[in-house]
Amino acid sequence: MHDPEYHADSKFPLGQGDDMYAVLDARGVLMGLSPSAETLLGYEATEIRGWRGTDLLHTSTDASMLRQRWRSGTETPETMVYLGSAVLRHRSGRGIAVVLRACPIASTSDDAQWLIQALHPETAQRDELSEALLRGLFTESPFLIDVFDRQSRFIAQNYIQQRAGVFSGKNFAGLTMAEVAPPGLLDTAALEARQRRVLETGEALLHTEVRGRTPDDPDREHVWSESILPLYGRSGEVIALAHTVADVTEQVRARERLALANEASVRIGTSLDVLQTAREFVEVAVPEFADYAYVNLLDPVFGGEEPGAGPAGAGVPLRRAASAGVPGGPGEDLVPTGRVDPFASSLESLFSQALTSGDPQLLTGAELIEALEPVDPRRAALVRTYGVHSWLLIPMSARGRALGAAVFARFQRAHGFETDDVPLAQDIVARAAVCIDNARRYTRERATALELQRSLLPQQLPALRAVEATSCYVPASGQTRLGSAWFDVIPLSGARVALVVGDAAGHGLQAAVTMGRLRTAVQTLADLDLPPDEMLAHLDGQARTFHDDEGEQSTGRTAGTTCLYAVFDPVSRQCVLARAGHPPPALISRAGKVELLDVPDGPPLGHGGPPFECREVTLTDGDLLVLCSDALVKTTGHSTNTGLVRLRETLSGCQHLLAEPHEGESGLEAVCEAVISRRPTTHSQDDAALLVARVHGLDTDRYATWELPSEPEAVSKARTLAAHKLAEWGLDNLAFTTELVVSELVTNAIRYSSPPIRMRLIRDRSLICEVSDGSSTSPHIRHALETDEGGRGLYLVAKLTQVWGTRYHARGKTIWAEQPLSGLPEGDGALMALESEDIEAL
Repeated sequence: MHDPEYHADSKFPLGQGDDMYAVLDARGVLMGLSPSAETLLGYEATEIRGWRGTDLLHTSTDASMLRQRWRSGTETPETMVYLGSAVLRHRSGRGIAVVLRACPIASTSDDAQWLIQALHPETAQRDELSEALLRGLFTESPFLIDVFDRQSRFIAQNYIQQRAGVFSGKNFAGLTMAEVAPPGLLDTAALEARQRRVLETGEALLHTEVRGRTPDDPDREHVWSESILPLYGRSGEVIALAHTVADVTEQVRARERLALANEASVRIGTSLDVLQTAREFVEVAVPEFADYAYVNLLDPVFGGEEPGAGPAGAGVPLRRAASAGVPGGPGEDLVPTGRVDPFASSLESLFSQALTSGDPQLLTGAELIEALEPVDPRRAALVRTYGVHSWLLIPMSARGRALGAAVFARFQRAHGFETDDVPLAQDIVARAAVCIDNARRYTRERATALELQRSLLPQQLPALRAVEATSCYVPASGQTRLGSAWFDVIPLSGARVALVVGDAAGHGLQAAVTMGRLRTAVQTLADLDLPPDEMLAHLDGQARTFHDDEGEQSTGRTAGTTCLYAVFDPVSRQCVLARAGHPPPALISRAGKVELLDVPDGPPLGHGGPPFECREVTLTDGDLLVLCSDALVKTTGHSTNTGLVRLRETLSGCQHLLAEPHEGESGLEAVCEAVISRRPTTHSQDDAALLVARVHGLDTDRYATWELPSEPEAVSKARTLAAHKLAEWGLDNLAFTTELVVSELVTNAIRYSSPPIRMRLIRDRSLICEVSDGSSTSPHIRHALETDEGGRGLYLVAKLTQVWGTRYHARGKTIWAEQPLSGLPEGDGALMALESEDIEAL
């Protein structure tokens, strides 16, 4: 009947939207066609009524396939049956490709009838996609989908929504979310506000995070990602709203954990202080992770010492380092910072278990109370009072060494710690442990460095009659470990005193070593009794020698070193000063006037250049000299003059402190504190040295000076003058020794030097005998031969006195010798101190 050579025609004779129907009875006989079907096939309904439906198929193969699909589809007659693609035979014999589907219809005769629909293939494809989309969204989609009208009332819900949570087995069509949702679980007012916004603007609101609770898990906060989409009608107006909601609680919690870990890496470890680092840690944990948190550290960690390798033993003391809590929690920590935590240090405590095993401990409130009750009943009572329901202990270690433990507690938030929270807590505790260990190591190294620094500075200033001095040294802060400022008070011959403040260039160990070398050089050169300008010239040479010793790579390390050197003579009350690139000293007169002494400034040490110059000032008893390092006057962005003006203002405000000092104090300490407190913050990383000295001249009854003629008879006169003065001072026990010293020194001056010859006795902490002459020839001590008639003078002086020396001045030299005021017994006792050959020489 059918020509096998016919082929389907690609041209479809009707529009894609036309309805083409045929009605078949239960036997598959045609009962009628729609007008569109008549046009499609080229037949009128009356012509083919009574034909079998398969007679209109192009080939017998199509008929066989159609019968098979028909039989399988009619087993469920309540649904539309897709018969699939087929080729219909046009009256002309050409084929027409269509997609067929069948649907059962009711009839008056109660016989089964079928409505067969022929669809354009593209139309069928679109219909299939539409049905798949609706099925996917409303039947198979994992998302919750709601459709609301313009009054925010439910129109439809997808299948998963109808069977989930509060919507299980219920139909809420015509109701709003406020009427559906249980009280307190969702913020329905905020939801309706978002719906109004989309209705008014016509713009979709995507991925809004909504927080709330569900009836089956009311204690845990959930997070949903909500999108509200406007649905437009044919007129272009928004006629409804589609909601899609996905539970993103786990994703949000994972994101929050990651954010907390990132925040911990940024906020923890901003300083190299152990306690500050511990505070930063607990401040990160509260309130983002816990309602209350604290850190306990082992004893060695507090002092910057190295803790033992491996896990800590049971019962080791743990001290509170830091704690933090949310408002409404404990007002103050039960264990103050630095105190031993009795619960954490008990032998059988959870801390001991965690530190020994290295494993975290996660407890409920009841378990925590059970552990606390025998050890710390007061804390157990607080756990009950605040309703702590979740408690997490994480041991803290770094580089394989236990440092302590961190504790987190929750009592305000309803949900306790989960197993997923433990790795997060371990992560931030590990970050904190590394930072605390770095701070501990820094503390130890800095303490060692500062100890070295202090060992290079005077441990105690000498108690002198001419100068009453107080010093203050402030170590460098920040990352700088060692500074290079120093000060010194050096007793000189003739009851004079040298005051020194210096600052080596640079920072660190090498700068501290340079400072120590320079300070040693100053002390050595001071023994030579050089004037301040010559002292700095020699020191400049020493600084340049350091360059040669350390090689070219250290060039410039000492260049820039500054120094201020002053010598005060209590007899003449003259103070001679010189400086090398150093800030000038300040003088607070006894009357309260403050001035900066105009001391000629020389180049910094190590640079070389023009010679240094001195400035000589006359001081009055009670005057104060203030010598400070650069860090106390230099300010970033400002000239040194600005700092000097501030220093002068500070000292002007100290007059009342000097006029009315505290009991047992001289007022010098208060001056130091005032100057240090106004130290420029921009130079806080530099160490600072400050020396405040109150000068006192010697009273005229404590020294005597005589001019002697350059003749042998002056020796006898000098002995007589010395003996009379010692008797006046009550030092008769020193008369014999002093006469021998005077005799030798005056004899040498007359014999080997030139006038004028001057003798001076000074009664200070010791008895000082000085003989000055006009010659710069330096005497030398030597051992005389038995045949020599002289040459034993200075040797005898060295034997009979405590110390002796020579100092030079513009018009000659002075040879001096000191004896302790206790001295030796007069006469034979003094001879006993000499050897036999010395006695023979006498």
